Amino acid sequence: MAKKVTTKKETVEEEVQQTVRPLDVDVAVEKRLVALYTLQRVDSEIDKIKIIRGELPQAIEDLEDEIAGLETRIQNFNSEIEATNQKIAAEKSEIAEHNEMTKKYQKQQDNVRNNREFEAINKEIEYTGLQIQLCERRMKEDAAHIKELQQHIAAAELLLENRRKDLEMKKNELGDIIKETEKDEERLRAKSEEQEHFIEPRYLTAYKRIRNAARNGLAVVTIDRDACGGCFSKIPPQRQTEIKMHKKVIVCEHCGRILVDDSIADMCEI
Repeated sequence: MAKKVTTKKETVEEEVQQTVRPLDVDVAVEKRLVALYTLQRVDSEIDKIKIIRGELPQAIEDLEDEIAGLETRIQNFNSEIEATNQKIAAEKSEIAEHNEMTKKYQKQQDNVRNNREFEAINKEIEYTGLQIQLCERRMKEDAAHIKELQQHIAAAELLLENRRKDLEMKKNELGDIIKETEKDEERLRAKSEEQEHFIEPRYLTAYKRIRNAARNGLAVVTIDRDACGGCFSKIPPQRQTEIKMHKKVIVCEHCGRILVDDSIADMCEI
């Protein structure tokens, strides 16, 4: 069997057929698909920058929350110490009052007319003595409580100092990373906002909803080996043909991601 010889003219015609878009392509839909895929690529690049930063922003936020909690705890301890000192002052004042009453009762004992009056006054003296003992016991308990609170404050202040050092270190580390990626991120965010202007609100809303629901943040994917580039489910040939025609926005039947062909991907520039 003779081998078919391909002429130069036939080769050029084949290349033209491969590069020229079908006549039934909807230009408006095509532009929309290009904008959506470009937006996806830009947002994916921004995601990569966030990955470079790692968990530093969250770690910084957690440290700031912990520091605020420690500061509040120390403040509460100090407030409790102040309240306990006021309580001790009141107990001292009460002891002084009982001592005065005891002196008063002791003077009255010198002027009693019978044993009955003497016993009554003696009971009052015993009662004031018990009240003084009770106040003294409370003062000792309060003093011990203050000592305990001071120990808690010392431990919290030490932990607070360490957490502040950790926070400063992580902020410096994040600052260095931001400094390295700041220009690229600003450029990408500007590009992202620019692309959003080319997309109708309902498609933009759908894009953001799909992107937020996806683990990898991919809302618009290409066909890879006859499968969805997001969930890797097989796409029927007829469906692939419809995608290549660029007549409407088509989504994966399995994961809901927006599907585009390689020609759309080739038109994107970031």
